[in-house]
Amino acid sequence: MIEKTGIPADEDLEGVSPCSERLRAGACAILECFQKIPCDPCVDACPRGAISIEGNINNIPVLDFDKCNGCGLCVSKCPGLAIFVVNLNYSEHEGLVMIPYEFRPLPEKDEVVEALDRAGRKVSDAKVVRVLNWKAQDRTAIVSLSVPKEWVTKVRNIRLRRSR
Repeated sequence: MIEKTGIPADEDLEGVSPCSERLRAGACAILECFQKIPCDPCVDACPRGAISIEGNINNIPVLDFDKCNGCGLCVSKCPGLAIFVVNLNYSEHEGLVMIPYEFRPLPEKDEVVEALDRAGRKVSDAKVVRVLNWKAQDRTAIVSLSVPKEWVTKVRNIRLRRSR
């Protein structure tokens, strides 16, 4: 279905998502990369060697959830904006989601934004916890969002509320 809609099906996501036990253990990247293309910046970005591509560079990257500590260094390196970090241990009722963000204007710390799912539908409000926009990120900011825990595996983008 992803070929027609651009939105991964639940079966696609099951193949790349950490188990619930791993999610409860702390921050972890999720690679929502589903197309075989010649790409591997995520492999070099990971200092722990948690991301690998078996054989041909066209193969889909694989994440070793046991090696990943959720640092997020891979997020801005993915040209397909297909890597996210989720952390269910952020607070008692909220989780943290780190998303790549290339739109302007950038959100600001403590700003309340609309949290969107993969189809662009609002699922919740979110508070911007941090915006990283270093030169080394090559113009792909990383926006960290505080969202209700039930939405950490669904939130993949945001919409600003302020006037443009």
